Amino acid sequence: MAAAEATSEIRKQALRVFDSEEEVSVSLAKYTAELSEKFVREKRAFTTVLSGGTLIETLRKLTEPPYLESVDWAKWHVFWVDERVVPKDHKDSNYKLAFDGFLSKVAIPSNQVYAINDTLSAEGAAKDYETVLKHLVNVGLLPLSSVTGYPVFDLMLLGMGPDGHIASLFPGHPLLNEREKWVTFIKDSPKPPPERITFTMPVIKSSAYVAMVVTGAGEVHAVSKALGSEKRSSDLLPVEMASLEDGEFTWFTDKAAVSMLKDKASM
Repeated sequence: MAAAEATSEIRKQALRVFDSEEEVSVSLAKYTAELSEKFVREKRAFTTVLSGGTLIETLRKLTEPPYLESVDWAKWHVFWVDERVVPKDHKDSNYKLAFDGFLSKVAIPSNQVYAINDTLSAEGAAKDYETVLKHLVNVGLLPLSSVTGYPVFDLMLLGMGPDGHIASLFPGHPLLNEREKWVTFIKDSPKPPPERITFTMPVIKSSAYVAMVVTGAGEVHAVSKALGSEKRSSDLLPVEMASLEDGEFTWFTDKAAVSMLKDKASM
């Protein structure tokens, strides 16, 4: 473990704190590459889920040596935890963000990159994406959790908003209570653009591994609430609701992101 990193267990979640975003990027690449190797060895495939925001920039070390050559990119299958319902070449598209900063630089087969159908409405795109996931369950790429009955992704690489939202699941929104669908849609996102599709909370909670990547001071209040010692179940943020049913949840943060935590003496 690097000297700059501190790890502690918080409600079955691991917290890794680094001196800088650069060190977070280095550690995240190593972590992701090791999980890729593990799952490719075990089942000849690696299913990974991306989010938008600053995550793609923090993944940059994966596009450099040694990972550019050593990762078995041909076995990767890439999904999005949420997407804005805009054309793929639109500046707000999570696909465009990921393609420009990550996917265009590595050798993942294009038919293993599962973008939304951007010709459909928000509702239609959500239904179509869930149909794709169910097909991949039927062909054996995605297993169903014996605990939850939802699909299990090997690794979700997630970020968080200043309000504690993850995917397009926002505080106080009715979609947080969705339990039937795997993928749903939102037309009134409090953060523009308003129309999006998103994985539902039970799908996120069924992941084998989640890396929650938060750097800088922009989310410091949400980090403090999510990881602080004082808990109230009545007003949980979406990120607090995402504890995994049968998986490993790891926070990758820098010191700026955890600067408001009171119980960080070892950090």
